[in-house]
Amino acid sequence: MGLRVTLVAAARSSSLLAERFDDDRPLDEAGWYEVQQAAPALLPLGAAELRYCSPTPRSRATGTALGYAPLAQPALRDCDMGRWRGLTLAEVAALEPAAVDAWLADARSAPHGGEPLLAFISRIGGWLDTRPADAATAADVTVVAVAEPSVVRAALVYALRAAPATYWNVDVRPLSTVTLTGRPGAWHLHLDAPALR
Repeated sequence: MGLRVTLVAAARSSSLLAERFDDDRPLDEAGWYEVQQAAPALLPLGAAELRYCSPTPRSRATGTALGYAPLAQPALRDCDMGRWRGLTLAEVAALEPAAVDAWLADARSAPHGGEPLLAFISRIGGWLDTRPADAATAADVTVVAVAEPSVVRAALVYALRAAPATYWNVDVRPLSTVTLTGRPGAWHLHLDAPALR
């Protein structure tokens, strides 16, 4: 069995400087515009046998706008940020600088009272490793999932078996895509060549 899982980062719901932890706001005007601009390149991914999305409003709206009719997956939710939910990094750093430092330095820490980074990466990896659910009978399968940028980052760290601290060095922009190929427990980063005319 061979799997091809393409992750699409959800369009934005705010400017990058105004991004909030565990954000559940819908797409903003700029996000809708970006989806329209990216649609010609992203629409073909809707041919995947399995189409999923994070349960956030912006992930659902992105997937729907691209015609994927995605099934929301609770396991693809953003990292639980506890009492920091809804705040920006700058706001939290001003309120709790030592807690932010501990959180950034130790993937097992959760000073916010939510989910540690290591647990978040493991949860996303667990979802990835159970695609498709009926793996025993599946042949080659293509999957597309629209997810929060943080979910895409976590999936990459897990798939590449990178150190959890690598998470902080992965930049995932709205509507960017990444493809993982292989099978549960043996993933490869797949980079597509540009289409030649």
